[in-house]
Amino acid sequence: MLTRELFQKLAQYDSPTVCNAIELWDLRSRTAGYMNETIQACYPHLPPMVGLALTTTFRSAAAPIQGDAYSSLTAQTQILEQMELPAVMVFQDLDQPVAAATFGEVMCTTYKAFGAAGLITSGTGRDLEQVERLDFPAFTAGAQAAHGYCHFVDLQIPVSVGGIMVRPNELLHGDCNGVTTIPVEIASEIPGVCDEIISAENLVLDYLKAGNVTAKGFDEARQACGAQIQALSRRLKGK
Repeated sequence: MLTRELFQKLAQYDSPTVCNAIELWDLRSRTAGYMNETIQACYPHLPPMVGLALTTTFRSAAAPIQGDAYSSLTAQTQILEQMELPAVMVFQDLDQPVAAATFGEVMCTTYKAFGAAGLITSGTGRDLEQVERLDFPAFTAGAQAAHGYCHFVDLQIPVSVGGIMVRPNELLHGDCNGVTTIPVEIASEIPGVCDEIISAENLVLDYLKAGNVTAKGFDEARQACGAQIQALSRRLKGK
């Protein structure tokens, strides 16, 4: 069951810890499910973003056949209005090379007003200073000053962003380290598993911070950490 309370709990952990937790189930390859280095946080200082993907394909190199640049923005707000949980706006820019910015201040202000948790685009953004003042997490492949002939092509279809396919309503978690998907079937267990991973890693970190370290002592702390995580993985997989 996905709830706002669960989203708030997931937002307490950084994306590397979330990825470490997901790995313990062996549900997917350890090199799958997260976006690559082309997607960077515009505002690394903001806390983690958690939400369900509202997907859109985008173009800006030429004018749309019909409608204006923001004709589909109303359609997005209608979807947002019906969503019970926060959304993450996910855009695939279809233009290669990218012609103009996917978003600016008006779009991000709109999305935040309708309860969205953040935005990801394979393209670029603009009005970055204004959007930062909104405390609205944004992830892009860069910045561009103009919006060109921006328009949306299709809503709520699978999109390719950052080297992975993102489907409508997929659960996303992102911060300064990057963006990962979270399998819904294990989402409710992730916070507890993150706590256990942090506790295990602290065996090593606390030893190193205590001073007077030795190779033998470090190895003992490392093995104790590994044993706890292995035991946790076995428990999660029911072995």
